[in-house]
Amino acid sequence: MRSVTTKHNKQLRQRLAVAFAAADDPGLAVCVMPGTELAFAGEVACLPIGLVWWKTKTISHQTAIFRQVNKERLAAHHDALEFPDGRTVLLTFLCEGQAATVLQLPAQPATAAEAQAQKRVTYVG
Repeated sequence: MRSVTTKHNKQLRQRLAVAFAAADDPGLAVCVMPGTELAFAGEVACLPIGLVWWKTKTISHQTAIFRQVNKERLAAHHDALEFPDGRTVLLTFLCEGQAATVLQLPAQPATAAEAQAQKRVTYVG
């Protein structure tokens, strides 16, 4: 499966949100399960955050794990990528048009103990 990031305008909120979309149909959103491992075609480009607002930020990793963060906050974005260095970036900060391929889907826990071990609490601020 191959997908690209694209910005979708939610009519009710009139906000732009970044989502994964099918490579051949940018209007078709692709759902990604938490724990899915992704490989990007190149280094991941993010929108600038902080004082250097004019310069695109590049993450020097091409793989990431899809996570859901800030689940306890209703009015927050929850979709994020966790990179090998431990850095977590919300999908809303990804630059549009980047290609990614699914490397591996998450393993389903067989026991309650495995489910608890896979549960992560992450705060992105």
